[in-house]
Parts: sequence; C-alpha cells; structure tokens
Amino acid sequence: MKLSTKGRYGLRALIDLAQYSEKEPVSITSIAARQGLSERYLEQLMSMLKKADLIKSIRGAGGGYVLNKDVKDISVGDVLRALEGSLEPVTCSGLDPEEGCEASKECVTKYVWQRINDSINKTVDEIKLDQLVEESKEIQAKGVSPRSEIHCKN
Repeated sequence: MKLSTKGRYGLRALIDLAQYSEKEPVSITSIAARQGLSERYLEQLMSMLKKADLIKSIRGAGGGYVLNKDVKDISVGDVLRALEGSLEPVTCSGLDPEEGCEASKECVTKYVWQRINDSINKTVDEIKLDQLVEESKEIQAKGVSPRSEIHCKN
C-alpha cells in the first residue's frame, strides 16, 4: 500500500491544525506556510476533511478551521480514509459476501489478504491525533521547526 500526497500532506495539515487551533481558528495560509504546502492544494484537502466531519470552518474576520471532534477521538485511520478512501491494498471479492467469488470456497489466499487488510486498519486506527500532536510538540521543544518536515522524502 502506498499513500498519495493527499494522505501524507493532509495528515501533516491536520496535526498542524490540532496543534495551533487550541485557542483560535487556524487559516489555510498559516498551515500552508508552516508545512510548506500549496494553499490551493491544502484547500482541496481541507474540503475533504470537512466533508468527513473531522474539521469545521469558521467564517469571518479571525475565521479559519478548527477540529470538529476532540483530538483524542480522531485516528490516523479516520484522516487517511477521508483523504484516500479505502486503505485496503488488496480487493478480494471472496471476502465480500455480496460480490461473491467463484473460487472462494477453494481459495486460501483470501485469508492472507484479510489479515493484511485487518492489520493495516488496526494500526492506523490505534494511532490518535493527540499522540501525534504531542510528538510534534516534543520535536519542536528540541528546537526543530515544524517546517523541517518539508525535507522528508515520503
């Protein structure tokens, strides 16, 4: 499974939002500047996160974005699914009772695909946004600016 820039950048943007929106709404311009992202691209990602009910926008002077749920209640899985869709690297009709598969009864590989899919979903659902915000704060406390993440190759 390989995540697109939507998932990678969107997660970075949401961590930034969670960290800086504790006192007031955060503008796309400020997130884009801190994270080194295009404002236009970030607008698209925020729209998807808003549609998934993870964030909400505040209009007017001093407006911007805030989380729509408690930071402890948002998982990495929630964010990635909102931006990427299904996280399952293998689609197997033998695992879906409605689709069915002619070879389902004899197929043993479907159990491998199910375990891989379950493992990925379990992992991303266990990691909560509050954990990542704390990790980000610890990194910043060591004198590393949040913008240094731009140089990451993934």
